[in-house]
Amino acid sequence: MCRQVFGFRLAMIALAAPAALLNATPGMGTRLMGAAVVVTFMGSYALFRDWERFGPLLLRHPTLLALDTLFTALLLISAGPDTTLAYVSVCTPLLAGIVYGYRGAAVFASVQSLILLLAYAINKEAQAGSGLAEKLLLPGLCVITGALGSSLRGLMLRFGTATQALTAIQARLAVTEAVSAERARLAREMHDSVAKTLHGVALAADGLALSAASASMDPARVSRQAELVARAARRAAAESRELLADLRRESDPDHAIDITPELAARTAAFTKRTGMTATYDTLGEAADAALPVPPAVARQLLTITEEAMENAHRHADATRVDVRADVRAGVRGEVLRLTVRDDGRGLPPDTTREHLRRSGHFGLIGMAERAASIGAGIHIGKGPHARGTEVRLELPLAALTTTKATP
Repeated sequence: MCRQVFGFRLAMIALAAPAALLNATPGMGTRLMGAAVVVTFMGSYALFRDWERFGPLLLRHPTLLALDTLFTALLLISAGPDTTLAYVSVCTPLLAGIVYGYRGAAVFASVQSLILLLAYAINKEAQAGSGLAEKLLLPGLCVITGALGSSLRGLMLRFGTATQALTAIQARLAVTEAVSAERARLAREMHDSVAKTLHGVALAADGLALSAASASMDPARVSRQAELVARAARRAAAESRELLADLRRESDPDHAIDITPELAARTAAFTKRTGMTATYDTLGEAADAALPVPPAVARQLLTITEEAMENAHRHADATRVDVRADVRAGVRGEVLRLTVRDDGRGLPPDTTREHLRRSGHFGLIGMAERAASIGAGIHIGKGPHARGTEVRLELPLAALTTTKATP
């Protein structure tokens, strides 16, 4: 706002400067008026053009505005109070109110009112052609603009305080959302890796305890079960280390992973570990080309695939699982489609996300959250066959920031 006021002052000074120079006394008077014109014009121009730099200087030194008032008074007395310089005088209390508050507005409004009355008293032509009301009009405007400037200052300060409070609230909300998102992510990681492995360790340890307490204890069977417990414990430790490493490692956007061999390896490892038949095929464009994705996206896709296969093994009474990956045209361009389908009994018809959350089954919820975190859509439910459950994930390739696989 101060910049606009100085722009208005520039225009008024430029219009009134010729009259001030013509009415000045030849010689020293003309040189003095010329200096006053240059000082007031250049000062207003500097503040108009670079307020951010010179504004704090004016704020710290009220004497600069007082000096400007002195030079403006010389121009006003020379040009006359009936010129556009009178409007420059009215702007000074407005600036003082905005910059210095009501005290500064009161001081500069009083000084400018006296200067205007003095200009009327010295200028005989203006004194003869103006009545008392006209002589008091501009001094009254000085008082009004000073009060207006101090009011605007108060409004701007209150607005700034409200803006700071809003910014602080938004920052706290952002921190809260970030903490909540991180807690949800850690919960998914723990559920999908370490928690399941530890559950397997507990089951194997229970079987070992029953075999050891049996009257007809078979040392070979106890040895196999003990080895199973040890292997599961080592796997839990490895998953814990991997989880901690992922928490500390930042994703490199220039590094991409071909997800095709990773999916094939995870499917083969699932078959070896559980004994359930699991197949992996690539269709369409994906059959002859790599599917490079960023590491963060690859981790989510692989985890969703493993979670879907584990659900089929543990909860669906399925005999086989088929994993498919293909690239096809979609509404938003090419889409990477990843499908995990089993031949089990399928989900209950009344299954909802809220029901799963209340019953403590967070696997499907975590899969949906993981898909949403990478910008993919996911469908969990009945597939094209009469039996079984299908988990179908569709990820637009345009959402991927890398297109080149790294060996």
